[in-house]
Amino acid sequence: MIGTTIHLLLHGLVPGVVARVFFQSRWKWAWFVLCATMLVDLDHLLADPIFDSSRCGIGFHPLHSGPAILVYAILFWVPALRLVSTGLLIHMGLDGIDCLSPKK
Repeated sequence: MIGTTIHLLLHGLVPGVVARVFFQSRWKWAWFVLCATMLVDLDHLLADPIFDSSRCGIGFHPLHSGPAILVYAILFWVPALRLVSTGLLIHMGLDGIDCLSPKK
């Protein structure tokens, strides 16, 4: 439970820090966009069960797969999509870190 709570908090805090540091003049908008990319978790609705704290989402959910992450990285080089790509890559990074922690 604590691990899940920390994981969810990081999904809000890390984008906030990135927005504040790298998008100073429009940090509130950047934070909103970065947090909106959390909608990528809608692919969890395809899983059974929808939530499993012991499951690593990277490689399990379609929008958390290697090919999807590669697309997110490529999109970083499209200036109009850079902010969205950044949010998606932050999300994948945080989920990847979560996959490294020991599960019950």
